[in-house]
Amino acid sequence: MFAIPGTPPVSITPSAAAQIARLMAGKNAYGLRIGLKKGGCAGMEYTMELAEAPAPNEEVVELDGARVMIAPMAQMFLFGTEIDYETGLLEQGFRFRNPNVTDACGCGESVNFAPLEGSRAQL
Repeated sequence: MFAIPGTPPVSITPSAAAQIARLMAGKNAYGLRIGLKKGGCAGMEYTMELAEAPAPNEEVVELDGARVMIAPMAQMFLFGTEIDYETGLLEQGFRFRNPNVTDACGCGESVNFAPLEGSRAQL
């Protein structure tokens, strides 16, 4: 929907692909759906859920057996995002490196985006 032909709307690192593939296999899921919802200190939160099939108008990105589906209302906000999976001493989890974010809360759990000019689109 918001993709440039020949360019995936998001990129997936090898570590994220491996983790997504593990999750898919463990739940016999088609893929991982990502989106956004209102909430958190900064205004928006990423959502993730395993899904059995893509919904209409979802963008599907595949890498090394991993499949990510991007909810239609989130596509314009996630375009250009890198999805990574990091493991540290105290925590592990998915990280979104999103060039469209203009503000984030201190813990990084919620984000905000610049208002769209001439648009009243909301999630």
